[in-house]
Amino acid sequence: MRQLIGFLSGLVFGIGLLLGGMADPRKVLAFLDVGGAWDPSLALVMGGAIAVAMPAFALARRRRSAWSGDAMALPANRRIDARLVGGGLLFGLGWGLAGYCPGPALVALGSGSAGAAVFVGAMLVGMSVHDAWLARAAPPAPTAPTAPR
Repeated sequence: MRQLIGFLSGLVFGIGLLLGGMADPRKVLAFLDVGGAWDPSLALVMGGAIAVAMPAFALARRRRSAWSGDAMALPANRRIDARLVGGGLLFGLGWGLAGYCPGPALVALGSGSAGAAVFVGAMLVGMSVHDAWLARAAPPAPTAPTAPR
C-alpha cells in the first residue's frame, strides 16, 4: 500500500508539473525575468500549490499516522539560520540559471531532455558533495568501551 500511495502521489505531482509548465525551463526563466518579458502564469501554479498544501499540512498536524500507516513525520525546526538562507540562495541560483528545480527536472528527464539530464547529473554530484561534507564535519560516533583482557 505504501508503494502505491507513493507512486500515485508522484504521478499526480508530475502531471501537475507538466500541466502547469514547471517542467519547461523557458517558461520558468520567463517567469523569473521580471525586468524583461515577464510571464506571471507560474505564480498561479505556485498559488494553487500553496492553496492545496496549507489545509493539507493543517490536517496532517492533527494526525498521528499517515494514510500509509507510517508515523507522521513533520519538520520540527522553525529556525531561520545561515544554512537555510544559504540553501535557499543556492536553490534560487540554480533555478534561475537552468530553469529547473529538482522535481520538474526529473519530470523533464523522463521526456528525454538533454538539458534536464545535465541538470540532474549536476544535482546528484552536488548532493553527494553535500553529504560528504556533512559526514566529514560530523563528530565521530562514540565507540563502546572494550573489556580488558
